Amino acid sequence: MSTSPKTAIVTGAGSGIGKVVALALLDAGWHVALAGRRQEALRAVAEQSGALARTLVVPTDVADPAAVQHLFDTVLRTWGRVDLLFNNAGVFAPGVPLEDLPIEHWRQVVDTNLSGMFYCIQSAFRAMKAQTPRGGRIINNGSISATTPRPNSIAYTATKHAVTGLTKSASLDGRKYDIAVGQIDIGNAATDLAAPMARGIPQANGDIAVEPLMDVAIVGQSVVHMASLPLEANVMFHTVMATKMPFAGRG
Repeated sequence: MSTSPKTAIVTGAGSGIGKVVALALLDAGWHVALAGRRQEALRAVAEQSGALARTLVVPTDVADPAAVQHLFDTVLRTWGRVDLLFNNAGVFAPGVPLEDLPIEHWRQVVDTNLSGMFYCIQSAFRAMKAQTPRGGRIINNGSISATTPRPNSIAYTATKHAVTGLTKSASLDGRKYDIAVGQIDIGNAATDLAAPMARGIPQANGDIAVEPLMDVAIVGQSVVHMASLPLEANVMFHTVMATKMPFAGRG
């Protein structure tokens, strides 16, 4: 039996949901590689964890396939295997009418949220199918926007809908390698990014309304639960959201 530690890669680990999930995995005993574009933020997360010996800081722009490959190569060289990828890195475009959205903003969102997620999945597959014991788990961050859009969010919503396609296809293709692929769709977790919701944001009917938030730590707990399952079981889609947020029904 392998004596290797349980190892995870978390992208977008320097802030928000990625940071919370990385800290939750470390608290649960995992070795965690912190990936993101800002090295200083990643180092701050590692120091905050109090588990420096189980962290690895790897500055990574997931929109660059060479950087993604370097991330996985570094983890394999250091720890020998990859048991979990939390595929989380993502960006937004400005909330403007779709006819006014600059093409460069569209491309940036697609490059990170869709292509970047694919590069990470591909590298994870290559690592997980080759390691002993074989297999592993991938959890993609889909967002509530993988199901239902907000006003003026076409780039983000389109890429998050596409993440659902990535999840379904990778889940199917991963079976033969003992790779379980699932998705977590998160709604109104209290992060700095979600702060405007507490002040009021546009609704589908044109109103501005304050929306309820939930403790972001609940997201960390959810990912740890999904990651803790044996590979014979998979949470393919998991939605965790503020109970009273406008989502089900008509708002």
